[in-house]
Amino acid sequence: MSAPAFANPLLESVDRPPPRRVAVIGAGTIGPDIGYYLKSALPEIELVLLDLRQEAIDAALARLRGYADKAVAKGKMKAPDAQAVLAGLAGSTDYAALAGADWVIEAATEDLALKRRIFADVEARVAADAVITSNTSSLPAARLFAQLKHPGRATVTHFFAPAWRNPVVEVIDWPRADRALLAWLRRLFAATGKLPLTTGDAPCFMLDRVFDNWCNEAAHLLAHASAAQVDTVAQAHVHAGPFFVLNLAHGNPIIVETNTLQAAEEGAHYTPATIFGSVERWLTVAPGKRVEVGAAQAAAIDDRLRGVLWSQAVDILDRGIGHSADLDIGCRLALGFKQGPLQSMREAGDAEVTRVLQRFAAERPGMPLPRRALAAYQPSERHVVVDRVDDVVVITLRRPEALNALHDEMTDEILAVIRRHEADAQVAGFVLTGWGSKAFCAGADIGRFPSLLGDAGAAAQYARDCARLLVHLDRCAKPVVAALNGMALGGGFELAMRCHALVAQRHATMQLPEITLGIVPGLGAMVVPYRRWPAAAAVFHGMLARADRLSAAQAHELGIVDDLADTFEALIAKAVARVHALAGRPRPVADAAVALPAWPDGAAAVSGGKRLSAQLVALTGRAVRDAAAARTLADALEVGYRAFGESACTAAAREGIAAFLERRAADFGATG
Repeated sequence: MSAPAFANPLLESVDRPPPRRVAVIGAGTIGPDIGYYLKSALPEIELVLLDLRQEAIDAALARLRGYADKAVAKGKMKAPDAQAVLAGLAGSTDYAALAGADWVIEAATEDLALKRRIFADVEARVAADAVITSNTSSLPAARLFAQLKHPGRATVTHFFAPAWRNPVVEVIDWPRADRALLAWLRRLFAATGKLPLTTGDAPCFMLDRVFDNWCNEAAHLLAHASAAQVDTVAQAHVHAGPFFVLNLAHGNPIIVETNTLQAAEEGAHYTPATIFGSVERWLTVAPGKRVEVGAAQAAAIDDRLRGVLWSQAVDILDRGIGHSADLDIGCRLALGFKQGPLQSMREAGDAEVTRVLQRFAAERPGMPLPRRALAAYQPSERHVVVDRVDDVVVITLRRPEALNALHDEMTDEILAVIRRHEADAQVAGFVLTGWGSKAFCAGADIGRFPSLLGDAGAAAQYARDCARLLVHLDRCAKPVVAALNGMALGGGFELAMRCHALVAQRHATMQLPEITLGIVPGLGAMVVPYRRWPAAAAVFHGMLARADRLSAAQAHELGIVDDLADTFEALIAKAVARVHALAGRPRPVADAAVALPAWPDGAAAVSGGKRLSAQLVALTGRAVRDAAAARTLADALEVGYRAFGESACTAAAREGIAAFLERRAADFGATG
């Protein structure tokens, strides 16, 4: 498997336009879900579902209408948008409906001969440059497409259930695939909200190797425990135990099929457990439920489950089937693991990993073991991806499940990348951007903050610690430009404003919503914007006191954003140009006191129709005023840290954080 040109697919340059007409073959379980994802992301396309049975097509179209109706009922989609999704949607039992399709996705039964017949029929009916992909979870692309006349336009795109919501899709890199095809697919998926993971062309690819063997190992454990006991122990690692998931997905035949394939290719140790042939549904527990498991029994089950997980992880990396950071994020987002296998290995420590794998090897002879030192399997970055555009290092924040929100590990990774390159004479500077098209960075995870409520000193120190990256940016000799590809909220906007320049796509927005949580933004937002853009002080008052949202266009008019872009390509090009323009001309935050307009009346502060805490609005105003009067930036930042600590001791903070964690609207009526 060759490395992609860019870790962030949106940096890829592609010539092929987005699809106009897509055909999905197979109207069973996952085919319609793939279609709904595509129509939701690209409502202007024509989509046709093909199946041998008209009743399957009718049921699939009804399901898609149900998805759209439910999205409207829940307020997740507007009625006109739902109508657009359902427009241009058709079904057919006749392959003549493939005419004009520029992308055909096969999602039929896992049968190699059947799939090959389908692809032969497809190739006879579509243009020579039409893309052909298969949703197979196990069959290598080299076998599926070996008989095509134009194999370069074909590969596997492996979606995960439910395909319209699960963000992960594996894009299989096989030797005969056109490099431009892989770049186009990765870019299209990333632009439409997916997380494409480039994977080698081995049986079961990357993530199904983990899932299928996790489930198969669980079945082998039934000689020593019940399904409910295995699922009880497994919930330390996954949100739902393997037997519960198998029931949900009717997955027993899939495990038999995929592990039979692996056993034929790689050894009898992958043979599916014989019990799969005699059980249709498992007697187990739902997520969050438990049955009694003895301590020794639980330890033995846990060792086997961790053993198979870590064995598969090192084998995938030793054989070059996938990349380490992709393996971890894929296991979390596609398979529901609480931690990626490499992260769990790191936290367990070398001695524990070695013990577990040695026991696993003794109990399950033939299973893969590490070929390298354990540290060699760990990714250098888990939560960011790093690219070079000419002489500029582009750092992409990649936590799509949290809209790229900051946490300690991501903060340290960004800081480490900057420190690694800032002394390199071949590097002109840095660009920070976010994964996808929705968010630059949706703030900072609450992390330890709930445990600090009531302790002003500890909360203030927490703010100082969280600001370590931002303080480094203040001193960085090489320019760092924030490229806002979407929303920048709270700590995300604080990160952007500490960069030396900001550029933004036109749909991007900025907001400081901390006041709605009953806290203040303690990393510099009460200080830095007033010193960098004093003419916009009244706007920042509104952002801090009422959580007003600022559009990219407004920010550009105010001089906060230096340039606007219509596309991501243009955004990065403008950001790189700003890096070059700023070389040798740093734009430090002013190290002097600034004058301020009057602060808003806290007693009347309302955001989104909800009354805010007058006490917190007043505290914020006092901190803004004191910070503006401070003679140095360091002193002003210290005012903000202490104000953050003070806010942690208010009734408003207790109510706001509790409401956030309970997913309800905060009520500041009784807190003041």
